[in-house]
Amino acid sequence: MPQVVLVNPLIPPNTGNIARTCAATGTELHLVAPLGFELSDRYLKRAGLDYWPYVKLHYHESLDEFQNIRKDRGGRCLGFSVRGSYSYSEFTYQASDWLIFGSETTGLPPTFLANCDRTLYIPMEQPKVRSLNLSVSVAVALFEARRQISLT
Repeated sequence: MPQVVLVNPLIPPNTGNIARTCAATGTELHLVAPLGFELSDRYLKRAGLDYWPYVKLHYHESLDEFQNIRKDRGGRCLGFSVRGSYSYSEFTYQASDWLIFGSETTGLPPTFLANCDRTLYIPMEQPKVRSLNLSVSVAVALFEARRQISLT
């Protein structure tokens, strides 16, 4: 089952919505510090509603700590970026993939992206729109990966 990773998320309702999606799909969610909020934030909790007990949540103090866990568990590192090399819908996913997303304002650090196995993007028609909302991007990517792996 692919896993979702948020690196330095800043907006509590986005993370709460992503947590709800992960709970609904049984997907592990990894949060990599620093976070732009406390895990007890009321907006985070509200967006996730009462589904938090069903979230397989992992918290990592740093990107290095996360990378060590990822390497131990195996799987490809798929970094999502507006400047990715492969369209998310034309890419072939594997059950062991890590779907990794950066903060709402800066995305993934360039040094991290450079070390990903692949970088993916979600095509958008309007060039003046910088990016999609983080929770929308995660849902789009996760459900495409699940569709291909026949988990939906």
